[in-house]
Amino acid sequence: MDKQTYLFNPTGASSLCFWKTNTFKTPANMMIVSDEDFSANLLSDYTDEPYFKLLHDLRKIDNVDLPEGFVMTQGNTEEFAAHINTAYETEGVTTEELEQYKTRPVYDADLWICIRDTSNMDVVASGIAELDLEIGEGNLEWIQVSNDYRHMGLGQCIVNELLSRLKDKADFVTVSGRVNNETQPERLYEQCGFSNKKNWHVLTRKT
Repeated sequence: MDKQTYLFNPTGASSLCFWKTNTFKTPANMMIVSDEDFSANLLSDYTDEPYFKLLHDLRKIDNVDLPEGFVMTQGNTEEFAAHINTAYETEGVTTEELEQYKTRPVYDADLWICIRDTSNMDVVASGIAELDLEIGEGNLEWIQVSNDYRHMGLGQCIVNELLSRLKDKADFVTVSGRVNNETQPERLYEQCGFSNKKNWHVLTRKT
């Protein structure tokens, strides 16, 4: 995909951020279609996993203060992998996979952040973002909060901190996520100023 096509409509041009769109090849047994091109007839041959994609123009970023008893820090790869795997039941990542993230052209160490509980310094919320300087796009890759620490505003703190760090580096930020997620990440991102939502369908051929 060329830059002009993507920049005209970042959420509607592709389900992925620009660099992934041009780097990763869709497996032969999968098809990704927009809401406009989706038809229920496809479900006879495919299973459907809907995803949302949102955009932030970085013009207004809320200043969200951390609750007392928490601190924003960096973290090592092992801590990120462990936290991601405890925060999700059906998704996960290995330390080795996260180490590969650091070899990507969009890697920025400043965009890997953690929130720790100061009573024990455990990681209770974390976020990883990436930065494509070629097109000026930031992308939120992993955003998660430990089960026992949800509904405390920590997710908003992570997202807004990443947006603040991206403000002087990127022109806009995108994020994607599963629609059928009980933690409702879409709601969090919209509270943080994301908009221009488009839904996409990841279709996997039935065996």
